[in-house]
Amino acid sequence: MIQALFFYLFAAVTIASAVMVISSRNPVHSVLFLILAFVNAAGLFMLAGAEFLALLLIVVYVGAVAVLFLFVVMMLDVDFVELRQGFMQYLPIGVLVGLIFLAELLMVAGAWVFAPEATATATAPIPDPAQVSNTLALGQLLYTRYVYFFQVAGFVLLVAMIGAITLTLRHRAYVRRQNISVQVARTRATAIEVKHVEPGRGL
Repeated sequence: MIQALFFYLFAAVTIASAVMVISSRNPVHSVLFLILAFVNAAGLFMLAGAEFLALLLIVVYVGAVAVLFLFVVMMLDVDFVELRQGFMQYLPIGVLVGLIFLAELLMVAGAWVFAPEATATATAPIPDPAQVSNTLALGQLLYTRYVYFFQVAGFVLLVAMIGAITLTLRHRAYVRRQNISVQVARTRATAIEVKHVEPGRGL
């Protein structure tokens, strides 16, 4: 009974926080709600017996990614009004991607409800917790059976990181930048200038 109560509590707070992440106008508030969603999702993982994923969610995402994103949003002078100006032209593509995700979720849920034997054959056997820990079992699955999917997920995160750096990069005209090729190609005549100063006179 107490487990069901905590499950509904964590699930309700997670869903409410996720809604606030995408509906909040202030980006700092969105990051704070994202941290709250991560914490409650970690509670759900703990109830499911996946303590490694719960601690990983707290340490990595809450302690590093979300806090780093919060500091980046606060320190960078990002004009969110300017970024939202082209929202309507990308709205059809966003709706199409959302509909595709919704169809995939409905297909997975339908297969789980109407054909449970199909999902049972695709899952890997769960080892005995008394013999193999949760961390060891997860590592064996990720780096043996699902190693290619794990690599694809890492590649997607790499592309997302490069895209975020590209979008937030701002070239400022008044900032002096170093050009290595120009510095290496300099000669003695262009690098230094010898001034002949007469005795008793300055420059």
